[in-house]
Amino acid sequence: MGSIKVDKVKLSEMLRSGKSGKECADYFGVTEGAISQARKELNIAVVRSVSLESAHRVVDKHLNAVEQLRNINHKANDLLELAIKANDHGTTLKAMAEIRGQLNLQLEIFKTLYDLEAIAEFQRTVLETIGEVAPDVRERIIRGLKESRSLRQSVEITGAAI
Repeated sequence: MGSIKVDKVKLSEMLRSGKSGKECADYFGVTEGAISQARKELNIAVVRSVSLESAHRVVDKHLNAVEQLRNINHKANDLLELAIKANDHGTTLKAMAEIRGQLNLQLEIFKTLYDLEAIAEFQRTVLETIGEVAPDVRERIIRGLKESRSLRQSVEITGAAI
């Protein structure tokens, strides 16, 4: 209940400047428990927001790791061909296991990218639909997201800061 009185942007600034929980509680006129709860809420909001923003960057970059995995896979295939020609069964099995591992990793990466793209598409669709039905609500959501982004930029995500 007390955390409603706590301005999270101001709290973040105070904590980053080295103020204690007690000093923050005194400033906002709430208990130290309310400050602790506000810290937790602030941390959860920042982590969620950063996760979504990071997901967007991952989708946009299409993961350079996929290209690296393709290179490794190509080399493993070359090694497999050489091992088969040399009748080296041990190396053949190791190369095949490596190729299987690389393919599984690529599959996991592609699944994650697909999920992230689906999330981004869902977010766009929801905002467009809300905008059609209630443009003012859409603008309030966008304004809230922008405020969250500025809050996130003002908070350091470290165990010491929050």
